[in-house]
Amino acid sequence: MAHQRFRKGSTKGGPMLPDLDFQACQAVRAGNQVFLVGLTGFDRDTKDFIGRGDPAAQAEKAMENAKVLLEEAGSRLEDICKITTYVTEREYRKDVYPVIAKHLGDVSPVSTGLVVKGLAETYIDFEIDIFAVIPEDRM
Repeated sequence: MAHQRFRKGSTKGGPMLPDLDFQACQAVRAGNQVFLVGLTGFDRDTKDFIGRGDPAAQAEKAMENAKVLLEEAGSRLEDICKITTYVTEREYRKDVYPVIAKHLGDVSPVSTGLVVKGLAETYIDFEIDIFAVIPEDRM
């Protein structure tokens, strides 16, 4: 089975790398594995940024986007196996982890949290990478 790519497009004219024509997608399904683009406060449809100066609001929008993208790829939040979170300040962890926990409930994924010098734009304080595996009984 070929990989399925969801929400394909170019960065040209968009909020990130607007001068470059970089082709990418927001989700890839490879068999029963689903990989999502790094998610933050961008509204996936309007391209508006939600939560300037508010890492918790960025995390909320990211998790809402994750749910939509996973479902489009035939997956669910409970299929998440691995997350990697990025924050630009150590103290933001106390703001973003409760938001992630609210969305994931009892999922308990493997998690790596990084504090980084900066993200793609100066107003981005939080980003999350998500990897999910769809159980065989739902394939």
